[in-house]
Amino acid sequence: MSHDHERETGSAFMPRYDAQGLVTGIAMDARTREVLMVAFMDAEAVARTRETGLAHFHSRSRGRLWLKGESSGHFLKVQEILVDCDQDALVMLVEPQGPACHTGARSCFYRRLVDDRLEPVSG
Repeated sequence: MSHDHERETGSAFMPRYDAQGLVTGIAMDARTREVLMVAFMDAEAVARTRETGLAHFHSRSRGRLWLKGESSGHFLKVQEILVDCDQDALVMLVEPQGPACHTGARSCFYRRLVDDRLEPVSG
């Protein structure tokens, strides 16, 4: 069985990191299925997330591991991790411990594109 075939159809967890060593990490509310945020994860962030049950990411701006909630206290408790077909993106079903967005919004996706403008998402 080829490496790609095993990655796409097998049972082994074999994340496909990009040239920068990252996969996309999507945090979704486990109860409502609302997308809360999207960030990047390196191998260390994936490992720490699995070890602790709290969402960790790789901060590209800070160039280091980042525990979501480390400064705000708004942690994301991971209930389940879904892996896409080619293992380059992870969806984490989480229990948010407060707003997910650094702006204080529940989700980072609080605006919608209407024509050429951004409008608040009601909710």
